[in-house]
Amino acid sequence: MSIIVLKLPEVKVNAERPTKCPACGGEVLQRWGGSIRKVRDPYVEEVIVYRYRCWRCRHVFRHYPEGVDQAQQTQRLRKLAALSWLLGLSYRGLAGLFQVFGVSLSRMSAWRDVQERAEQLRRQRKWQPVRVLGVDGAMVRGLGKEQKVLIAVDLGTGQPVKIGYVDEHDPRAVRRWLEPLVKQLGVSVIVTDDLVTYNPVAEQLGLERQICQFHVRRWVNRTLKELRTSVPSEWVPVVDEVKEILADLPPEGSKRLFELWKQIPERRAGRDQPFSALNHLRYLLLRLSESWPKYRLFTWQTDVPWTNNGTEQVIGRMKVRSSIVRGYKSRDGLLAALMVAGSGLC
Repeated sequence: MSIIVLKLPEVKVNAERPTKCPACGGEVLQRWGGSIRKVRDPYVEEVIVYRYRCWRCRHVFRHYPEGVDQAQQTQRLRKLAALSWLLGLSYRGLAGLFQVFGVSLSRMSAWRDVQERAEQLRRQRKWQPVRVLGVDGAMVRGLGKEQKVLIAVDLGTGQPVKIGYVDEHDPRAVRRWLEPLVKQLGVSVIVTDDLVTYNPVAEQLGLERQICQFHVRRWVNRTLKELRTSVPSEWVPVVDEVKEILADLPPEGSKRLFELWKQIPERRAGRDQPFSALNHLRYLLLRLSESWPKYRLFTWQTDVPWTNNGTEQVIGRMKVRSSIVRGYKSRDGLLAALMVAGSGLC
């Protein structure tokens, strides 16, 4: 049986004496009074907050105990509220749960705790370098309808980096959204599905691209299965060879696919005539040959995954949470909720 251990911030009643002034860094500090402060927490009701005066710059400041800040809720309660929401509780249910433990928490306070957690996650990952970035679009429920969003995930840690209202079928919008992220985090590789939108985006931003092998093999094998029953019998061995090449991913695969493409005679269909099965095979060979380096980038860059499953898992967590809530009141609230949901229990 799996056991999940949640690490929550510790809350202390008394604070240790500060070592320096937060304004000037002076080390000579004089205690300048103190007070007992009531806080909201499952275990602690009151803490002692002292004020100190710096001898150098005369700055007076409050020094809070560990786990306590200017907010009335302790850091432990705020994180626990965000985690409880992530585990499936509504804001109303969350307020009722804490009421059982003698902690009064309104639905709006719980909502702010989730927003704060999302902002913490964004700040933590804002300047962390990311070499391999998973990018994928999704449709999530929010604001009374399905919303198109684009999700960027650090495939090294499996955590979402950024979420935006972007249609992944619009290459210009994808580039505008992705470009500052690439410059800020130092991204050099993106992992995506086989959508052609990402071809110009990767080229213009100077990125290497790994196309998810799960997506590729799914649609290619489905296409080959259909072609095997529709192409002339003399071309069936070509269909079988393409399937073997895709399974093995040899370095010279692009060259071999191009040779097979040249062997198939081009037969142009008339304006009102349907595209023949042989022409479909010819087009498939050319497409696979041109994209071959993007299919096997993972074979020589060990930190690049061969699928985009890390991004899909994040999207899955977001969809599960968005499908059981009654809705969001703002677009920013939706993005913050998706960030927390996609991050899991971290």
